[in-house]
Amino acid sequence: MSLKARAILVVVIGVVMGLSLSIGGGLLSEPREPTRQELAWEQARLFAEVMARVKQDYVEPLDDAELMESAIRGMVKDLDAHSEYLDADEYRDIRASTTGSYTGIGVEVAELDGAIHVVTPIVGSPAARSGIRSGDRIVAVDGVTVDSDNLKDTIGRMRGRPGSPISVTVAREGEVVVHEMRREVVRVASVYSELLAPSYGYIRLGQFSETTAREVSRALDGLADENDGLLTGLVLDLRNNPGGVLDAAVDVSDLFLDAGVIVSADGRAPESRFVRSAHRGDILDGAGMVVLVNEGSASASEIVAGALQDHGRALVVGTNTFGKGLVQTVMPLSKGRAIKLTTSRYYTPSGDSIHGTGITPDILIESTPGYPVLSLSGLVDREGDAQLTEALDRLGRRGVMQSLAE
Repeated sequence: MSLKARAILVVVIGVVMGLSLSIGGGLLSEPREPTRQELAWEQARLFAEVMARVKQDYVEPLDDAELMESAIRGMVKDLDAHSEYLDADEYRDIRASTTGSYTGIGVEVAELDGAIHVVTPIVGSPAARSGIRSGDRIVAVDGVTVDSDNLKDTIGRMRGRPGSPISVTVAREGEVVVHEMRREVVRVASVYSELLAPSYGYIRLGQFSETTAREVSRALDGLADENDGLLTGLVLDLRNNPGGVLDAAVDVSDLFLDAGVIVSADGRAPESRFVRSAHRGDILDGAGMVVLVNEGSASASEIVAGALQDHGRALVVGTNTFGKGLVQTVMPLSKGRAIKLTTSRYYTPSGDSIHGTGITPDILIESTPGYPVLSLSGLVDREGDAQLTEALDRLGRRGVMQSLAE
């Protein structure tokens, strides 16, 4: 093994794992269980042995730093489907996704059951315009078969220079479909609003970023001005919203609630255990409210839907949500790197964990095939959207407050 590799192993054993290089001993009078420190030493030695074998006998020469990064990436990735190691470029991208934009096709993916599935295409993105849907399984990018063991490579192939062509092959209900598109600068933060007669507001949230609550507040002010007074009802559309910043979901929920718990979380570290509650002041002053959700509504979207549903503030219409009830914390490391680590499980105000089950709507309405068809320029076909039609019906002829009381 090279001197450089030995030095790396010493760092791993002595610093990363925080072990002493000498373990106290003595005469062994009777069999005993090994201590935690001794077990950790054995595990570190195993790691060193494997690395030495790979360095010496792998068919191609390997760079020490690259090999170590792969080991770290595998360690974090194996924890769950949402934890991951981020190199400097990936960390830069994830920060941009919560505050601005990035270059790609605009699709949120997750690794489930050994395959890469689309959680949701971002509103107005190349992926959304090409017809990629929530639930699609990505099987190839530019003709290269997706390796489900390496999500990073798949994401990397979907990124690239703005305007460059890309083909994404997806499997959907036994059918394989190839989508041709061009990469673009994808705007992550997206709040679209429209006034629907009679005096009903419609707000579509594409994702939760640091500015979402402020954008929603401004959108509601604009709708009220356009209506020459307070709205009599609001449709909050969270369909195909993959989530985002937890605090943004709390702030959006707080806009419509006067009091009570919005979300609570429990984890091992003190900072991962918290309760977020609403402050007095309902921006709609109690006007009727319907929240639209579907299988592409995940994470922060589920926090909002769950809080408004549990407090009886809104009627939830659509299909079961994605079911991601875990909180990830992005922890910066040296040289611009980071890890995104699952640190908490979150709970709705009623104390329920929705992880793996999702939010069950008050009114179950399947979506019309091909819907929701939404873009930043507006609703493509309002009449063809069964879930939106149901929401407007509940706000109008029957009244959403009556629906909530049923």
